[in-house]
Parts: sequence; C-alpha cells; structure tokens
Amino acid sequence: MIVGLGNPDEKYLYTRHNIGYMVAEKLAKQLLPLERSEIGWEGNKKFTAQICRINDSLFLVKPHTYMNRSGIAVSALAGFYKVKITDLWVIHDDIDLPLGKIRIRKGGSSGGHNGVESIINNLPSPDFIRFRLGIGRGKLDIKKTTDINLSRQGIEKFVLSPFRDREGGEAKKMTKNTVKAIVLALEKGIEKAMNRFN
Repeated sequence: MIVGLGNPDEKYLYTRHNIGYMVAEKLAKQLLPLERSEIGWEGNKKFTAQICRINDSLFLVKPHTYMNRSGIAVSALAGFYKVKITDLWVIHDDIDLPLGKIRIRKGGSSGGHNGVESIINNLPSPDFIRFRLGIGRGKLDIKKTTDINLSRQGIEKFVLSPFRDREGGEAKKMTKNTVKAIVLALEKGIEKAMNRFN
C-alpha cells in the first residue's frame, strides 16, 4: 500500500504539502496504461480516501481525511487489507530537506510532520517506509533568506503555499525522481532505492 499525503480541497492542489498526492498520481500514470490511469482513482467513502488499484498486490491511496488526520484512513485501510507495516510506504513533504532532495527511510519519528504523526499514532508500529521529499524552508518573501527557522504559523503558511515559478522545475524533477525511486524499490527492493536516491 503506497500512500501519498495531502489535503483534498482544490485550493490545496498545487501546494508544497500536497507533493505526496502529486507523486501518487504520477506513479499511477507510470504503472497503469494511460486509459486506466485517468479513471483509476476511485473515491471510497468508507475509508475516506481515493484508491487506485494497480494489481492484486499493490494499490495507491490518497487519504481525504485532511493531513492532520491521515492516520485514520491509513490505519483503516491497512487493517482491512491486512497490510504489513513494512509493506506500507508513505510519501510526504519534508520542510527540513532542501527543495528537490529525496530521503528514503524506515521508521523513526514524525520529524514534526502532522500527517506522519497521525499515521504513527494510529498504527501499532512506526516502522513503515517513508519517502521524504524536500520542499525547502523559507519565508514567503523571496527577498529574504530561506535558511531560517520559521514560527509554527510561518511553517503552516509556507507548506500550504504553492511552489514559486523558479522552484517549479526542481519540484517536477523531484516528483519524477521519486516515481523512479518507488518503481526501483518495487522491482529491486527498498535498499536499492535507498542506495541510489538517498
């Protein structure tokens, strides 16, 4: 089960916090024939999520519970489909990584990410795989330095902002590389993906 984290409302569509959704959608297009990938996502009210089934043993998920309650949908789906913790992969933004950087890891803390924290709190173990995607850290005023610590309110505003025009190319490249990393992990194992992309 591969989960892309984000917020469902249209106003959040292209924000930094929704990079998990973006990767999940691009992954569906990579893994499915074009005609299936366009209609592959189905809303599921029971689990409050959109689900795209790739085959009998792999499906993609976009929780629609909003970021802070992602764990509710993830836990319900993992329980229903009897997904092992190590077979749960979560894709999410990471403000502590520079824009474009990818880090793949197993387990650990949430690093202050509310969506990951919610998943940890709703599962018996934190040992799921995370694909952490760097969205940069900075003020919304591009004239000021981006290498700063933001207030909590500043962080919320930043992660819910869209990528700037000058960041668009890097964000697209990161999305593409994350899809490559996931496909490699599916085919050759998570260690291979870590060695190549971390």
